[in-house]
Amino acid sequence: MGCFQSKTASVQSPDQEPSQIDSKADPGNGEQLDQDQVPAFKEFGFAVLRAATNGFSSELIVSESGEKAPNVVYKGKLRNNGFVAIKRLSKQSWPDPQQFVAEAAGVGKVRHKRLVNLIGCCAEGDERLLVAEYMPHDTLSKHLFHWDKRPLPWEMRVRIACYIAQALDHCNAENRKIYHDLNAYRVLFDEDGDPRLSSFGLIKNSRDGKSYSTNLAYTPPEFLRTGRVIPESVVYSYGTVLLDLLSGKHIPPSHALDMIRGKNDLLLMDSSLEGQYAVEDATKLVELASKCLQYEARDRPDIKFLMSAVAPLQKQKEVASHVLMGLMKTPVVLPTMLSPLGKACARMDLTAVHDILLKTGYKDEEGAENELSFQEWTQQVQDMLNTKKFGDIAFRDKDFKSAIDYYSKLVSMMSVPSGTVFGRRALSYLMIGQPELALRDAMQAQVCLPEWPTSFYMQALALSKLGMETDAQDMLNDGASFEAKKQNSWRN
Repeated sequence: MGCFQSKTASVQSPDQEPSQIDSKADPGNGEQLDQDQVPAFKEFGFAVLRAATNGFSSELIVSESGEKAPNVVYKGKLRNNGFVAIKRLSKQSWPDPQQFVAEAAGVGKVRHKRLVNLIGCCAEGDERLLVAEYMPHDTLSKHLFHWDKRPLPWEMRVRIACYIAQALDHCNAENRKIYHDLNAYRVLFDEDGDPRLSSFGLIKNSRDGKSYSTNLAYTPPEFLRTGRVIPESVVYSYGTVLLDLLSGKHIPPSHALDMIRGKNDLLLMDSSLEGQYAVEDATKLVELASKCLQYEARDRPDIKFLMSAVAPLQKQKEVASHVLMGLMKTPVVLPTMLSPLGKACARMDLTAVHDILLKTGYKDEEGAENELSFQEWTQQVQDMLNTKKFGDIAFRDKDFKSAIDYYSKLVSMMSVPSGTVFGRRALSYLMIGQPELALRDAMQAQVCLPEWPTSFYMQALALSKLGMETDAQDMLNDGASFEAKKQNSWRN
């Protein structure tokens, strides 16, 4: 799936914290989502997404679904070397830009290891775009229906069924119970070859339009009757994906059910598998598909039942997905070796930056001459220390407007300015949506401490917020270089 990054205008109110990646353990599989892996959700500028796709070149279209414009997915490359997938819709799909951004931001909070996570959107002029992680190993449709060297092995098909059930269960837990048009094009494979469910399916192609674009033979009966999608419709669509996995081809559910009722269920099985599966396990999946495809929605199982039914059928959990599929694992290479602060700035995670600056405190200025240490105690010193104390408390408590006021007063009182104070005030400006002032302060911090990596990282963050991605990447590289230089000096 393709997704892009663009110039940032924070989706949240300036006084709110940016959305964080959910690092809670997944109750379904006990695994965690690494916060360093997924950038914080943000709003992109259209010019950045256009540049990332070479003007939305037809050569970069990655959608296999056959959907015509304006619902096309492109592969894009950001100036920081990050690949993304971008789905381009139309203004007619979502006339109200605020409603579109709000819907996208809501889906952007639903983070999970089994989802292709949504990392941004764009609602500029007549343009409506969604930006997601890029999945380098194509769709389930490609591996199931259009394979070149070998068919998708049975164990991988079981894993896909299990992982997609886990993804849907997490969406349910996040109160996102409606997934639109679940099919083999919505399942993609990441750099490890693991299957993931596209987050695009959590947002309708149109605010009031159709939720299903596939052949009517695969559409849930209740949608045909009422035009409404209900949670049980998702289970029906999951059943159609099970049919795809079992047969290796598109079989209309009505035809498949006739075969199952006639006790010819094994005739459903993909002949290219050449019997390389346990008949008992295949029979269980056929029965599960039959339950999912019941005409009456109330007769279908729920997602929890699907998970419990499929999980025991996995027999090779220890074998990596890319090995099962015969894929070359695609390494994820950062352009520079970044520290936790550098990574947080690169993914524009303001909350993580705030936490790191709090932990670092003023230790980077130890030994530097500043007006916070006087041999002679004066009332002016007391006033300055109190102002610093109140500023630090406000910064700690995320009262960023008050922090700016106190730090501004402190700067005017100090004869030798503090780089840390400028760094903290820079982040405070970013938190209230004033990146120009943040950039000014980050540059002042560099004047105070010429080789302080934090000042370069903060400049990178402000430049990204201003849509200056190339300059931001240069600053990230400079910060990383000074950090490496400092570490080498410690070793020597």
